[in-house]
Amino acid sequence: QVQLVESGGGLVQAGDSLRLSCVASGQTISSYGMGWFRQTPGKDREFVAAITRDAGLMDYANSVKGRFTFSRDNSKNTVYLQMNSLKFEDTAVYYCAASLKYGNVRYPSNYDYWGQGTQVTVSS
Repeated sequence: QVQLVESGGGLVQAGDSLRLSCVASGQTISSYGMGWFRQTPGKDREFVAAITRDAGLMDYANSVKGRFTFSRDNSKNTVYLQMNSLKFEDTAVYYCAASLKYGNVRYPSNYDYWGQGTQVTVSS
């Protein structure tokens, strides 16, 4: 098993930046595909960004391309989501997830472990 803990959320104004962190324990993140998702009350969990387990390829949702950057630091067993030019529509609880599967990284059902989430609120 792997345990995931997100941090870095907060309240910002449109146009500002935040960096989210996800620290993993129990297993090394190199053994997993890693992803970021977000969810607003009343809506389904939405794919944001991910790195595949097998090929190590990055993937981003169209809504965040050019603004968000996914990265990882294996020495710290941590992945990050750098969020720039934040919009009101980015407001959500952001979740880190780990996958042992080789399925499509955009689907929440393909992930095995989830963090508790961190709130990001962007004022307009």
